[in-house]
Amino acid sequence: MKFPTTQKLIDIANLINAKYIGPNDFPVEGINEIHVVEEGDIVFVDHPKYYDKALQSAATIVLINKEVECPEGKALLISDDPFRDFVKIGQHFKPFQPSTQPIASNAIIGEGTHIQPNVFIGNNVKIGKNCLIHANVSLGDDTIIGDHVIIHSGTSIGADGFYYKTRETGFDKLKSVGNVVIEDDVEIGANCTIDRGVTASTIIGAGSKLDNLIQIGHDTIIGKKCLIASQVGIAGCVILEDQVTLWGQVGIKNGVRIGKKAVVMAQSGVSHDLESEKSYFGSPAEEAKKHYKHLAATRMMVRDHLKNKNK
Repeated sequence: MKFPTTQKLIDIANLINAKYIGPNDFPVEGINEIHVVEEGDIVFVDHPKYYDKALQSAATIVLINKEVECPEGKALLISDDPFRDFVKIGQHFKPFQPSTQPIASNAIIGEGTHIQPNVFIGNNVKIGKNCLIHANVSLGDDTIIGDHVIIHSGTSIGADGFYYKTRETGFDKLKSVGNVVIEDDVEIGANCTIDRGVTASTIIGAGSKLDNLIQIGHDTIIGKKCLIASQVGIAGCVILEDQVTLWGQVGIKNGVRIGKKAVVMAQSGVSHDLESEKSYFGSPAEEAKKHYKHLAATRMMVRDHLKNKNK
């Protein structure tokens, strides 16, 4: 998430009551998670295991819970609770805006687009030309929809990501301040849920087609011309490259990358990266040819065992 204007390091430090290392006027452009940070961003880290990754990332401001040597060209914000303060910064610059009407007055709806009854369109939503938004769809704040997009009834786009920190007292939520971007020529079936990015964007690539009852987690990127069947569940920060096919009830772990033109067969569980232009099956998913060989070998063993038992 980028701030409306460039901030100074001293002002961010005062906002969260933190010690800082760096020039008072060191420029701060926004906040982001580690996998999408850019120059000018704040990234937070609160575990020694990940200190080096954060300090060596593209982020130029590191919100950290220990005073360490500051890399050249960067700045530090020292906090006793970086998670809490990261949330505080996000909510300061992008607080929740209650809606007062079904379609926000600042929403932009393109020429030739049809909005069916009972659709909710939040603040700052942009919808392109010649789209069809069916009844009872919810488009959360800052959602961006391209041209020639169809969204079927009951779908919710832009809900908060499922991101919590475990505390002794329960769970603290990392409140989402990102959005969802749906590119041109996408069709989304009924009763799907697509969570917005925590600090960046969840993206559905141009020409992709989604069946009914699909869940897509925060900050996931679906490539162009992907085909996703019903009841697929995709966790956060997943990347599907272009022209990936997921058949029904596939489940995908967070942070996984699936290569271009890969096919994942029904009810498979994906827990690791998959290569391009191959078919996969099983849980955990493996290359389909290999999986079927294992199944055939198992059946032969069972058959031979039964034969020997009956002799």
